[in-house]
Amino acid sequence: MTKPLVDAQFMKPAILILFLFISHAAFSQSKLNFPLKKQMDSVMTLDQKYREALTLLMEPSEKDSVAKSLSLSIANAMNYYWKLQNHLDSTNIIFVEQVFKKYGYPGKTLVGEPTNVSAWNVIQHSSKIDQYLPIIKKAADHKELPYHLYAMMLDRQLSDHGKEQIYGSQAVCRPIKNGENIGCYIWPIKDPAGVNERRKKAGFDLTVEQNATRMDINYKVIKINEVK
Repeated sequence: MTKPLVDAQFMKPAILILFLFISHAAFSQSKLNFPLKKQMDSVMTLDQKYREALTLLMEPSEKDSVAKSLSLSIANAMNYYWKLQNHLDSTNIIFVEQVFKKYGYPGKTLVGEPTNVSAWNVIQHSSKIDQYLPIIKKAADHKELPYHLYAMMLDRQLSDHGKEQIYGSQAVCRPIKNGENIGCYIWPIKDPAGVNERRKKAGFDLTVEQNATRMDINYKVIKINEVK
C-alpha cells in the first residue's frame, strides 16, 4: 500500500523544525556545483604549491636549510621556486578568467566554503587586480566572499598605485624617501587613527598593530610623503 505524503500541519513542532532544516540543507547543497568546486580546490592547491617554501626562504631560521635541501644559494632557491610558482599562477589565472566569464565570481553559493576564496587568491597574486576588483567587491557585498578579503585586495591595489591604503593590510620592505632603511613597515594608511575601527567593521580579527607584529614588523605611522 502506498504511504501518504507527509502533511506538515500534522507534524509535531520539533519534528517539523527538523524536517524543514534537513530539507533546507539538502536544497542548499544541491545548488553547489561540485565539479567546479573540485576544480577550484585544485586551483587553490596550485596557488599555494611553492609559496610555503618561498615564505620559509624569507625566514631567518629556515632559509638556510631550505636552500641547502636544493643544493642552491638562497637567491637561486628563491628564483627556482618563483619560476615554478609563476608558471602555475599563469595557468590558474587563465582558468579563473574563464570561470568568471561563465559564472561570475565562484562564491559560497556556487562552490561552498572555503573553496570560495580560491579565485580571490589567484587574483590577489596576479597583475589583474585593477580589472577584477569590481567583481571581488560585488562578491563581498553579496556575502559570497568574506568582506575583509575584498578590503585586503583594495589595499593591495591602492599601495601598488602609490596611494594610501584604507585598512592597513599591506607591508613593504624598502627604504623611505630620505634613503633611510627602516626595514619592513606598514604602507601609509589614510586616516590611521580610525584604521582599527574600519578593520573591525570589515571583519579583520587583528588590529593593525597586532597584524604588524604577526609579520614581525614594529608598527609605526608612515606618511605618504615619506615614501613618495
